[in-house]
Amino acid sequence: MHEDLERVLYTAQQLDQITDQIAAALRRDYQGKEVVFVCLLKGSFVFFADLVRKAGLDAEVDFMAVSSYGSSSVSSGNVTVKKDVSADIRGKHVIIVEDILDTGNTLSYITSYMQRFSPASVKICTLFDKPSRRTQPIVPDYYGTVIEDWFIVGYGLDYNEQYRTLPYVGILKPGIYAHD
Repeated sequence: MHEDLERVLYTAQQLDQITDQIAAALRRDYQGKEVVFVCLLKGSFVFFADLVRKAGLDAEVDFMAVSSYGSSSVSSGNVTVKKDVSADIRGKHVIIVEDILDTGNTLSYITSYMQRFSPASVKICTLFDKPSRRTQPIVPDYYGTVIEDWFIVGYGLDYNEQYRTLPYVGILKPGIYAHD
């Protein structure tokens, strides 16, 4: 375990099992449909790669880079699109893949933003759901697990661009980010 963590919350094996369950639900719901998976960079890239392989759908993949945190541990509430999707999503089923849904500001913005391109549907798929922090009325369509209000890192999730490469998810010690 990394020294900056209080404890490991989910092991690599547990994350693998959670991803299997979400992938099975997506496969059941989208088999034979035109699907575009949209990865929200950077935090969801590890989960995204595992998920789309396990889902086994004949789907397009695309990426968006958005930010509402910067180098802080608290969302600014202002969403900035740094890289937009390049796929034509008109008439297709869009599945936005995110690492964690907390305030809902980013996903609320992106869901509305995607609607402008006339997709068949827009669904939210997140590994972690943190409803205690929600400020927007948004609920994920697919999620791995609900977590308490912890600051978690690993498996793509970061604090100030650190800890993304940990193969597990752990709770970051408050002293590491308390100055934000």
